[in-house]
Amino acid sequence: MTDDHNNAGITQIKVDPKPDYVIVTSPPPPQGLTENETDGGGLGPSCGVVADEVISIWWSFWWWGKFVFLVLFLGLLGVSFFLWIGPYLMEKEVIPILNWETTTFSKPMLAFLIFASVAIFPSIFIPSTPSMWVAGMSFGYLLGFLLIICGVSIGVSLPYFFGSLLYPRIKRWLEKYPKKASIIRLAGEGDWYDQFRAVTLLRISPFPYVIYNYCAVATDVKFVPYLFGTLVGIVPEVFVAIYTGIMIRTLADASKEERSLAPLQIVFTVCGFILTIVTTIIVTVYAKKRLSELQKAEEEQQLLLLE
Repeated sequence: MTDDHNNAGITQIKVDPKPDYVIVTSPPPPQGLTENETDGGGLGPSCGVVADEVISIWWSFWWWGKFVFLVLFLGLLGVSFFLWIGPYLMEKEVIPILNWETTTFSKPMLAFLIFASVAIFPSIFIPSTPSMWVAGMSFGYLLGFLLIICGVSIGVSLPYFFGSLLYPRIKRWLEKYPKKASIIRLAGEGDWYDQFRAVTLLRISPFPYVIYNYCAVATDVKFVPYLFGTLVGIVPEVFVAIYTGIMIRTLADASKEERSLAPLQIVFTVCGFILTIVTTIIVTVYAKKRLSELQKAEEEQQLLLLE
């Protein structure tokens, strides 16, 4: 007679009366213990949890390490630009252009040219960022911002209404590439606020600016949320462009007067530039993440409707 407790955990071999094969069986775990506990000494499930926590902490350190490295790199790049690259470019390129600009155009004429370029260039696939730099260089934050926003309101309206003439063709293009067009279609879903939010996130995200100008009408987004969402979403880009223009003007004035910037002025300028870039990156990443969440929610809702 054998004791079941003593035989626990011992593999038993049963010989079938037929000589063709042997059946190997394992006994059930002892009373009070589960199968996972007998396999890993009670550490099976907990080992996986600990491993996941270690990986999560490691990735967190890796992400912050990359972020700190990016900030240091931008800082060194900014200092190098201010000390060596900037003065050379100012003397050879920027100062001659500024002199030509001030002697050729009056302030009202220059304002009109900036407004016209920002309004027309996006419609013909020409970047308008240099015009925004000039707005910052010549008019500063307030007037430069007003000029750019007024020009943008025209620049995004023209492709919207022109795209309505090509509505069937753009619609077929979106249907041909449903996966790529799924993000654009978010702007046409829901009520006024949903469309406004989706357009704002699209403008902040790295999605091609000019392409969306023409494709927006094919998503059935209304013009008012499209316009206001664009004006709100483009604000970070406008401020970066204006700040860049002001920074170029500051360096040009210092180079023209053959004087160097004070150390404190360099520190504030570099820190402001880094803060502007980092803020833009954070806002862009957040917008991209929110777009992905909205896209996933939209896909889940469509699956529920199909079921």
